[in-house]
Amino acid sequence: MRILSPILLLAALSAPAAAVEIDGRIDPEEWRDARHIDDFRQVQPLSRAPASQPTEAWIMATPEGLAVAFRNVQPATVPRTRQRVQRDFEDQVDRVNLMVAFDEGGGVGYCFTVASTGGVADAVITNESSFNDDWDGNWRHAVSEDDQSWSVEMLIPWHIAPMQRAQGERRALRVYLDRVIGSTGERSAWPAASFELPRFLSNFTRIEVPAYSQALLAVTPYVSGLYDNVRHERDLNGGVDLFWKPNGQFQLSATVNPDFGQVESDDLVVNFSATETFVSDKRPFFTENQGLFEYSTPSDFSQLLYTRRIGAPADDGSGAGDIAAALKLNGSLGSTQYGLFAAEEDGAAGRSFRALRLVHDFSTQNLGLMMTQTERPWLDREATVLGVDHNWRPDPRWNVRTRLFGSRIEENGERVDDSGATVWADYEMDHGWRQQWIGMHFGNDLQINDAGYLSRNSTNYLHWEVRKRFAEQPAVSAYSSKEWRWRATLNRNDHGERLGDQFRMSREGNLRDGSYEYGQLIVRSAGVDDLLTRGNGSVRLPPRWSSYYEFQRPRKGRWAHQFTGELLTGGLAGNDRLGYSLEYLATYFVNDGFSVYGGLYADRIPDWLVWQHDNLIGSFVGREWHLKAGLDWTISSRQELRVKLQSLAIDARNRAAWRVAPNGGAGASDEPVEDFSVSTLGFQIRYRYELAPLSYLYVVYGRGGYGESDRSDDAGGLIKDSFGLRDDEQLLVKFSYRFEL
Repeated sequence: MRILSPILLLAALSAPAAAVEIDGRIDPEEWRDARHIDDFRQVQPLSRAPASQPTEAWIMATPEGLAVAFRNVQPATVPRTRQRVQRDFEDQVDRVNLMVAFDEGGGVGYCFTVASTGGVADAVITNESSFNDDWDGNWRHAVSEDDQSWSVEMLIPWHIAPMQRAQGERRALRVYLDRVIGSTGERSAWPAASFELPRFLSNFTRIEVPAYSQALLAVTPYVSGLYDNVRHERDLNGGVDLFWKPNGQFQLSATVNPDFGQVESDDLVVNFSATETFVSDKRPFFTENQGLFEYSTPSDFSQLLYTRRIGAPADDGSGAGDIAAALKLNGSLGSTQYGLFAAEEDGAAGRSFRALRLVHDFSTQNLGLMMTQTERPWLDREATVLGVDHNWRPDPRWNVRTRLFGSRIEENGERVDDSGATVWADYEMDHGWRQQWIGMHFGNDLQINDAGYLSRNSTNYLHWEVRKRFAEQPAVSAYSSKEWRWRATLNRNDHGERLGDQFRMSREGNLRDGSYEYGQLIVRSAGVDDLLTRGNGSVRLPPRWSSYYEFQRPRKGRWAHQFTGELLTGGLAGNDRLGYSLEYLATYFVNDGFSVYGGLYADRIPDWLVWQHDNLIGSFVGREWHLKAGLDWTISSRQELRVKLQSLAIDARNRAAWRVAPNGGAGASDEPVEDFSVSTLGFQIRYRYELAPLSYLYVVYGRGGYGESDRSDDAGGLIKDSFGLRDDEQLLVKFSYRFEL
């Protein structure tokens, strides 16, 4: 027995960790082999002082997945938020976050959030601190509480994300844990990293765990039925999504005859500008393991693969494109990750989309390649885009991101090539100071919007920004932290015309009661608008300015409030005419699971320039109103009901007509330019029941419409008109069930 005892002890220590029962109650025996963390530091405000309330966490790798537990001390003197939240919530409530990069290089991370009332959110993290909550994963969690604290247990299965092959029997992960107190907004974390800094994901703590691996085959068939009450048509549809992960280094996602029925409701937008509105994608196939395909630039929302193009309005104008099938492969070979993507649309106007992605991780940098190809037979057009991206983190202070990409367009036998390049450098200094430099060049003929998104090409842009963070405020101050920013910008198009240089000053503040405020002032130089006339000449514009203020107050008692206000000048009138916008949204909580909200937006633009045709533009006194109302009812942990109403109205009264001269000047014209008005409506009632993880029953009623008139009207009349619109009225029932084998 004396000889066997050391052997048995050694065997016990080297044995795989026992399974943890995810019930929210932290059993010391279950977690005795876990890594224990209690050094949580304040990161909002970013003082890195010890957390105001004790927080403990445990991390342990098990064969079933990465297990994490939190114990959050919160006595009666610190109010607890009892609000129940829906998936991917953004509400200011008590919550904990586990963020993990499953590869040591840390190029892509995953965020798993659990609220004290059991609600969850999940997101993909790319580019150090960009969060995308369109993705939903299948992972386990549970919550419990007592008089002095509340606790969370999570289990993240190993099949949830691609992973590089482990070297030997151990694998390295990067992990970050934090806890947010809803009543104050304080965030404490281990390690003391912050997404407010240039480097976040790469500052996670490196840990080593046993190299567990899991295989998964998940099949999600669906059936849906739709009744169109306007056209009196019925449609029955069915299809299947497939997800296969035989090991950690390979994943395959596929979909056949996918149903992208409108179970999600996009916000109403009426866009008279020359730039396209960006809309995020929540369709499950396109969000699953999409982080690897992230290739963005400092230009807002820009990316080489914008999946909303797939199934977008067809090139022949017949409606939305019909997606026949799509396929996605993700995997790794050593330190190189790869991804392949393909999607096909049906019909003579059906488009073909393909993408290739490669990323190689080094110790302080990663180098990537991305290629997309789009075939559009209806237009006799083929678009190929190739990009190289490099992210360099030479030390804890610097984060440098560079992009070089080009496009080749072949259409009707002609070929056009052009290129773009960007550099984005952040430098974290001492005492809360930070500097940022951004440079962008997009060629005049650069075209990535067949498969990607870029708001405009023909750009040469530089900016320098300095920030100062005040993370520690006096005890008597209403603020917990403040940050001031100053930015100077130069901007030219590819023809050397000034697009408007600017100086921007802003201040961001976090209050001790959890509220948030932001204000900014922008002064713009004279310049040109080279997009307004859609290629029929640039319009010279005088100097102008704008000021903006935003305030958000989270739930206190039964109410939550949001307010924004703006003063601005613009158009050909420049600083001679002043416009404004105001928005207010209030939410009333009937109880912790049921809330109603309502709000109104109104603006007045005294010199709104709207393109008419060729080089003729109209100057209007523009007024716009938005009415928002709805309710959110979290019936239980599996059921939710949402009602969403939006009405948008625009009234434009003509002031003058202008012809744009070759030198950019605007000359008065006596050509008729008519007043106009627009009314739109979006209304949706959506019930969702979760039968099992990622398995849902949806019942959705939706109605909407768009109306335009050559007469002017006031807010009441236009909003009233919108309620009579009925271009679409549909009832959709969709059932999907995920089988995991």
